[in-house]
Amino acid sequence: MSRPLRFHWRLLQGGEASGTLSPQRLAASAALPELSAQIAFCREAEQVGIDSVLVDFNAGKPDPMVLALALATATERLEYMVAHRPGLMTPTLFVQQVNTFSSIAPGRILLNMVAGHSPAEQLTYGDALAHGERYARMREYLTVCRLFWRDEGPVNFSGQYYHIEQGRVKTPFLSAGRCGPEICLGGGSANAREAACAVADCLLRFADAVETMAQEAAPVLAEGTEVGLRLGCICRPTRGEAIDAARRLLDSPEIQSRRQSEAAFLRGSDAESMRRTFALGESEWLDSSLWAGAVQALGATSIALLGSFDEVAAAILRFKNAGVSQFILHGWPKWEEMRRFGREVIPRVRALERHSVDPEPARALAL
Repeated sequence: MSRPLRFHWRLLQGGEASGTLSPQRLAASAALPELSAQIAFCREAEQVGIDSVLVDFNAGKPDPMVLALALATATERLEYMVAHRPGLMTPTLFVQQVNTFSSIAPGRILLNMVAGHSPAEQLTYGDALAHGERYARMREYLTVCRLFWRDEGPVNFSGQYYHIEQGRVKTPFLSAGRCGPEICLGGGSANAREAACAVADCLLRFADAVETMAQEAAPVLAEGTEVGLRLGCICRPTRGEAIDAARRLLDSPEIQSRRQSEAAFLRGSDAESMRRTFALGESEWLDSSLWAGAVQALGATSIALLGSFDEVAAAILRFKNAGVSQFILHGWPKWEEMRRFGREVIPRVRALERHSVDPEPARALAL
């Protein structure tokens, strides 16, 4: 029997608890932790069956490793998917950080490795490498990390980007059944796919229609690497209620300004997958339960599962049949959508998994 699907949720940001939309990029409210709300969010995530929360990385947010560890000490079982960009520190130091986290919260850290999507932002960190080179460096970086996690003696490595001699990290990685953290590598380019198959456990990418996902997942799965999706979710008791919620989202006063800022952001990005996904937003529906109406205002992760609880659960099973095994989700508002998803959709998904049902697609409706 195949492994049960896994569900991750994007962490609540500072300033997000009281609004429908996430703060704008580089907004002051997102730059500081809001620990009391974030702890409560994570504790509820534990209760409703979420496997981990994603702690994002960008220049406008707190350091994800520090924030995730603070949250881990305030929760019991929830795992933390910590985003990290190789090249901004040495692999030895990064292994030391990850291992220290695991010694405080054993078995509760996994990694979202990202190469960066903005040359301008990368330069603020002192990184001038082009897109393809960043993925080549990531492969070296993770190769070195895995040598440390294998713990077979001092690490010696000589490559294009890193040279390690007699490397040692005394703090061990602690997790039952694993000699290092699970690694999810983000990206949709050929460089990302090749890197994921070489040095990661899972390729995380933006959503597309189920038929497209089945075709693009096949060669990754053939290499023994999982495929995961990042997307939004709008689920309600009925399809009509879900469509009404999507309409209210599009009618919100902020959406038009967000369209302008998202287009400007995309012009400065060198991420192939972001440009491709932005173009998908020209169509509101990618298939019967996959809505792209907010993508050109709220970004590539906003392609959303939309429908009744039963329809969203059925759509998830169709993605599973296409080869997808992990989902990183969010909603509008993020907390309320997580609560609905955990209480209503996850039990339906588990029931479908138990019965190995291949659900019929729902009828698509336009907004």
